[in-house]
Amino acid sequence: MLYTTPNKNISSILGTSTDDIDTPKQGSDRILLVSVILLMIFGVLAVYSSIAFFAETKHTTAGNLVAGHAVKVGIAFLAMLIVSKIDYHLLARFSRLGVVFSWILLIAVMVFGNEVFGAKRSLSIGGVSFQPASFAIPALLIHISVLLEQKQEYIKDFKRAFLPIMFWVVITCGLIGIEDFSTAALLFSLSLLVMFVGRISMMQLSTLILIGIMGGGVLIWQSPERQSRIDQYVDQVVEINSTKFNIEEGYQAQQAHIAIAKGELFGVGIGKSTQRNFLPAPYNDFIFAIIAEEYGLLGSGLVILLFTVILFRGIAKIAKNAPDIMGMLIAVGCTLTIVLYGFINAGVASGLLPVTGLPMPFVSYGGTNILFAGIMIGILMNISKYDSSKKAVFYA
Repeated sequence: MLYTTPNKNISSILGTSTDDIDTPKQGSDRILLVSVILLMIFGVLAVYSSIAFFAETKHTTAGNLVAGHAVKVGIAFLAMLIVSKIDYHLLARFSRLGVVFSWILLIAVMVFGNEVFGAKRSLSIGGVSFQPASFAIPALLIHISVLLEQKQEYIKDFKRAFLPIMFWVVITCGLIGIEDFSTAALLFSLSLLVMFVGRISMMQLSTLILIGIMGGGVLIWQSPERQSRIDQYVDQVVEINSTKFNIEEGYQAQQAHIAIAKGELFGVGIGKSTQRNFLPAPYNDFIFAIIAEEYGLLGSGLVILLFTVILFRGIAKIAKNAPDIMGMLIAVGCTLTIVLYGFINAGVASGLLPVTGLPMPFVSYGGTNILFAGIMIGILMNISKYDSSKKAVFYA
């Protein structure tokens, strides 16, 4: 029996063992890649349709802003391809440093950040706006995955496993939550999901969920704006009052509902949205409403379908067939981050969830969120190259 090896030296082939058998050349997950590309195309078209009013406030044209957005999408796509070539084990080695660096940036944004709509969420470095929270999310999820793999032998131990992991989670989510409650709450939930998959004790997780609910309640209670959003959402579900919504906190949700209703099945047509003139931030927080108006139920349904495909490929294919526990956990974290952001953005626009400031990955206007969404997809693509379900090849 002769086994093949990458070594072309004939004399070395005879000494090949079964551990050196060639495996098929594995590429990245193409279905995942195509889904992301389609979302990017949807994003550029939707931003072009919804950004005219914002362009006027910036004393520029919609074409200039869309061109800038397209460049950012291109940079994110390039970053995705580059990261897909980097072994995720190498990225994991720097996860601790990445989380600490994100803490420094989050503290800096509280001191030197740009205030928009009453919250400081971005830093301007060299004229470029940057949101540290977008960097903190993948850094924390990767580091949690590293710790969970290292502690599998004593994963149920409260002091040796649970507390060291929570040290990183609590500080990161706390620093984000001071200025951005919705992002902190989502990151906290994502951390719990990764810890659940990583076999952390259910009793410990249940206690943590209770603490998280109490902490979230305190943060909501301290902010009149957050309280008004919750009250508006409850009123929207319990008592539909169009007049009240038009003049008070429910204005955003009401205009989004009108946009979705106008779209019907096939939409009003590309670039023909009228609600973009009434919706606050239609190019970002409520971009799904613009898609539903212009492309109808079919177009908005396609966007949801693409995120569902990413969910399926990321969990049922990439995470399931990852070569090790760390790869599986990182794949779960990255997939759920992308998909939950997309579903929450759609849920807010359709009235299923309270109003938040979470963008739709690859679709909403922006730079930082698209860049790090691309990086997380790149990590997923890299993990998919090590698909353990593919068998080794040998020749007799």
